[in-house]
Amino acid sequence: MNQAVQRIGRSFALVIPVVLVLSGTLAVAQVPWAAPPSGTQVVATAERLHDEQAAQRAPEEVLHDELVAELHTDGPDAALSSLQVAMHHDPSLADHCPEIARSLGRATVAKYGSAERAQEHARPVCDTSFATGVAESP
Repeated sequence: MNQAVQRIGRSFALVIPVVLVLSGTLAVAQVPWAAPPSGTQVVATAERLHDEQAAQRAPEEVLHDELVAELHTDGPDAALSSLQVAMHHDPSLADHCPEIARSLGRATVAKYGSAERAQEHARPVCDTSFATGVAESP
């Protein structure tokens, strides 16, 4: 009987982590993290990228400025979603993602005036950099 209990315990020890990982993955996959960009947003972003002044600057600087402007006009949810899309479309910008996300966190606190309100807009992009930017703000 003791061996049967041990076998059942080992089986649970192997099965439970797999079930937890799968259920967590399915739960995250069901959350609508970002709305697809509208056609006008895509066209406007493409036009800005082709601007002569933007061509002279580093791509990460252009992206940073566009996202900060988007944060002020459309809100931090839209800016973070655009950051996530930009990282997906241009993986070469991934090294700059934490810096940009931290900057967006600070800008969100500046916009809303409180870290608590800013933290409500956090997204799983660039690990915890957005939250770090929120926490760094005075």
